[in-house]
Order: sequence, then C-alpha cells, then structure tokens
Amino acid sequence: MSNIIETLAEFVAGTDFSDLPDDVVKATKYLFLDSIGCAFASVTTDRGKMSIALAKKMGGPPESSIIGTGEKASSVTASFVNAELINSADYDALIMPGGHVPPYIIPPALAMAESRNANGKDLVTALALGFELATRVPKGIRQQRVIQDGEIKKFSWGKRWGQAWSNFGAAAGAAKMMGLDREQMCDALGISGHLSQVSTHVRFSFSDNRPLTKYGVPGWQNTGGMMAALLAEMGYMGDRTVFDGDYGFFQFCGYEGEIDLPAITRDMGKQWAFTKITYKPYPCCRMLHGGVDCLLKTIRENQIRPEEIEKIKIWGHPTIDVPCFCHKEIENVVDAQFNAAYVFAVAGNGIPIGPAWQDAATMKNPAVLEMMNKVEFAGHPEYFKKVQEDLSKQFWSMELLARGQKYYAQTFQPTGTTGTEGAMSDQDLEKKFRVNSARVLTRQKIDRAVEQILNLEKLNRVSDLMENLGW
Repeated sequence: MSNIIETLAEFVAGTDFSDLPDDVVKATKYLFLDSIGCAFASVTTDRGKMSIALAKKMGGPPESSIIGTGEKASSVTASFVNAELINSADYDALIMPGGHVPPYIIPPALAMAESRNANGKDLVTALALGFELATRVPKGIRQQRVIQDGEIKKFSWGKRWGQAWSNFGAAAGAAKMMGLDREQMCDALGISGHLSQVSTHVRFSFSDNRPLTKYGVPGWQNTGGMMAALLAEMGYMGDRTVFDGDYGFFQFCGYEGEIDLPAITRDMGKQWAFTKITYKPYPCCRMLHGGVDCLLKTIRENQIRPEEIEKIKIWGHPTIDVPCFCHKEIENVVDAQFNAAYVFAVAGNGIPIGPAWQDAATMKNPAVLEMMNKVEFAGHPEYFKKVQEDLSKQFWSMELLARGQKYYAQTFQPTGTTGTEGAMSDQDLEKKFRVNSARVLTRQKIDRAVEQILNLEKLNRVSDLMENLGW
C-alpha cells in the first residue's frame, strides 16, 4: 500500500507562503494573470454567455464573484462558471504533463478566498499548491509511445485520456484556502479522486464533430474538488488508498500506460514541477501554433497581403490528422479553435490576435471562408525522425504560394514554448491580458487589475481584487 495521499496532504497542509521560492511565487502570479485574462476573452463567446446564464439560474448565497460581470453566486457556482470562462476560448496555459491546469485549479481557491475574506498571500499559496498537485499526479502514469527499430514512430493515445487528475489540485487549493488540517486534507484528496469527470479527451479528438464540451468540462470537474474540500471539513471520510491496487485511480479512470506512483511525490518540495509553463500566444489549440508561427512570420517578413495568397500548405505534428482538426464546418467557438483550415485562414487574413478570432463575424467573414479553401495541412511524414532526440520540440514546416512565388518556413519551437527564446515574456503576458480584458473592463480598471495581480501577495483582501474584475 502506498502513502501517496498522506504524503500529498502533509505537503499541502504543511506548506506556507514563506516556503515558496521566489520563482514559484512569480510563476503563480503570472499564471493567475493570464488565466483571468482568458476568462475575460470568453465572456462574449456563446459558451461563456451560457455558463454565466446558468450560474445566475443556479444562484445561491452571494459569496463569490463571477469574473467579468460584477455579480456573485455561491462559491461552488462561481467556481463552475469561472472555470468555464477560463477555458472557453482555449487560450489558457498548458503545464505538462498536467495539460490545461488553470481552469481546474484557480476557480475553487479563488472562490474560497473571496467567500472567506482571505488575503492575497494565502491565495498565492493555495494556487501554487493546487498547480503543483495537478502537475505531479499525472507523473504517475506514463503515456505510451509506439517504438519500432529503436525509434519512436507515433504516439498511442490509448483508449482514454483526459484531466481527471486535476481534481486533486482543485481540492488541494480549496482545502488549503479553508485551512484544513492534515487529516482533513487526506479526506479531501481521497474524496476528490472519486469526484473526477470522465476522461473524454480521446472521444473529442477522434469524433467528426466539435461540441462545446471539447475534451472535458472543467467547471463540472472542479466543483467536485470544491465538494471534496467542503465534505472533508464536515468529517466526510475519504478514500486514502485511492491510488492503490489493481483498481486504483488510474485504472478506474481508464488511463493506459505504465504506472509509476513514486514519481508523483519524488523530490516534492525540493523541485517544483508546475513552473515550466507554456503560455498560448494564439486563441486556438496549441497543436496548431507552429503552423501559425510559420505563416505569420512569412507574411510579416515579405509584407504579403491576404489577397495575394494563392495556397497555404502546412505540415506538422501527426495529431493534426485526427478528425477534430479536419472537420470542415465552422459553426461554433470550438470550431474556431480546432478547425485547422479556419485558424490558418484567420491568421492569413490578418485578423487581430485575440478574442476577435472567435467572433461570430469572423467565422462568417467571406474572406476567411474563401481562404479556408486555399489551405492544405497534414502530419509531417518525417515528424518523429526530426524530433527523435528531443521530444519536447514540435516540427512544423510551411509552403506559401503568393504573387506567383513560393515562400518557405519551418520551426521546432512554436512561440510560447517554455524555456526557449520564443517563450512569452512578462511584457507579452501583460499585453495579452490587456487585449483580452478590453471588451469588459475600462482602461483604468485594467491598469488596476494588473497592479493588484502582480502584487497579489501584498493584497489584504482578495475581495478588493474581485470588485475590480467586474463591470
């Protein structure tokens, strides 16, 4: 029997703000800034509007704020809608192997911080711990790869994949914000494993349609994390052996791969796992960013106008061949995020980077629809050969026909890749926040929000920040 839950609980319950390294504090604040900006970007999308409307219908005591509205709901309801807002534009950051961690972790801790009149220092601590658990738990299952003649030929998605593991981080952040002790934290984490959503990532990738549910509904899952913390506070007994045996967490969630439970807690507290963050410069699936980079770089350097483009051919990660990228319809915001032809056509037409990429007007723009017919894309036939020595890289190449000439570009490091020259700078992230929030907040409120978030540990009341994040 492992002691994974006990070890995680002791780490979360026993870690204070003073234990956080400076780089962890900074990473937490910028990840929070970027995520709140992504929520603003979603307020005007259909999925965002529906989530806000549902939150109003669910109601409850006015404990916690709905980002971008100036309205309040119960802490659980606010957690639900804010998670949907952070993820709806698919603009939120990635932390591997955890994936889209922010929408699962930020809303529960934030809602609890506001409802319990906590300060910014406590919120930073809870967020950092939530991020860390959501990044560490998936280390316990190694994704399979197909190897032939000593070389990696392709990835195997397995039967199911998804972010069920994020619920441990969601519960940890909320429970830390509530001040649960070690024993209560054990129960909260043990409960959270049983309140995880079904892992539907592969279902989405290989379906010939793109529903608004995408690869999961983070608002639905993180309410499970909230419930786990609230139940544990009341004395509800959790499953402290949830990772163990033939029917442990990874097995009952349907994951495929080699299980390595000790990897979850290895060097915990000595090496922080979540700080290698890949921020998204474009509001679309990360798997398309390398192609967008090549296209925009070529257009910019050669001052090519949209009407001069005759053909766009892009080759990249083999995942681009799965149905969710190839389906030709453009009917909703998820289409705007995963329809590869649309994304490249939007970039080729010079639509300003940001929420405008997912506007209804952009999805019906005749110039964009016409250019979609000029786009061809496929997985690069030599992709794995090109990245064999460094699987952290992504190889993309492009051929652009314009003005009767052919232009070529390639990249191994899409913009935003952590630890590279293309990583987004602090200034880049602040600019992205300002663009995303401009449709909702006044310039004065935007300036104030940036100041408050980047000095979050000095904030006496989180509620002061939330009052500034609405109309």
